[in-house]
Amino acid sequence: MSPLVSWALLFAANFMWALQFTCIKLVEDQVGSLFTVWGPMTLATAMLYPLVRNVQRQPDYVDRRRKSDVWLFLMLAALGVFPGQVLITWGTRLSTASNAALIMLTLPLSTAVMAVILLGERMTRLRWISAALAITGVVLCGEVDWTNLDFGTGYLIGNLIVFAGTLGSAFFNSYGKKVLRRYSPTEMIFYTYVAMFFLMTPLVLWREPDVFARIPEFTARTWAGMILLTFFHNYLSNVLFLKALKHLDAIQTALCNYLITFFGVPIAAIWLGERLSAMAIAGGILVLGSTLLITVGEARSAARAQAAAELAAREQA
Repeated sequence: MSPLVSWALLFAANFMWALQFTCIKLVEDQVGSLFTVWGPMTLATAMLYPLVRNVQRQPDYVDRRRKSDVWLFLMLAALGVFPGQVLITWGTRLSTASNAALIMLTLPLSTAVMAVILLGERMTRLRWISAALAITGVVLCGEVDWTNLDFGTGYLIGNLIVFAGTLGSAFFNSYGKKVLRRYSPTEMIFYTYVAMFFLMTPLVLWREPDVFARIPEFTARTWAGMILLTFFHNYLSNVLFLKALKHLDAIQTALCNYLITFFGVPIAAIWLGERLSAMAIAGGILVLGSTLLITVGEARSAARAQAAAELAAREQA
């Protein structure tokens, strides 16, 4: 695959992921937060099954599945995809699609924090500074009425919930690397979606059973949001990204975090008519700055460490 095609697939996948925030606002009048995640993901799981079977039919396929992996995928679903989808959906409903897209820029920071928790990495001064900038940016995006301390008129609560959801996505990104040692990317996504189905179905039936009866009453706006979430956000985006993943280097993969916001904010502005206030723009700049700080700073640190290790190896030789 040529670099141009890889980039095209990468841009297409991130454009589809960026649709999530606008689609959540499209369906919020008729569909609850749980069903917004459960419905499209369940349909996407059925659509992914033929792709998984195709992978498993390949001549060079080695079956490394274990019965104990059921708990592995339940953990990926409960701690990764569930907060990454449900909390972001819930938070976006309480905030704006533009704010949610901006806050997704904190994903590299969330991933770094998750590495500290899961992998025992050190919380460096650079990470502390980046965290402070990101949290300040999230608060500014909330447009709180500080004069009267009226949090209800702003979007702070929704923004913080979206921010918490990025921690789930960061967990999936970090811990998922261990799963990829024995599973293909397509298998990992499919089995995690299956685990999500078993986790979420009881919750949907308990908290939002009335949605099923209202399906015939869905408006064109709601159907548009649900179809986009199903086919583009949960299915086709993953297929295209996994194809491009084979030909991407680390820098290209890191750019994914920026592309979601790059597409998400204009989509919300065009489709929903949302506009960012001066305070929200300032908050977005702080969030972007924190992301660039940790992405560029840690990349340089890693490069210096590698150069020092190579120099030491040459001196010993």
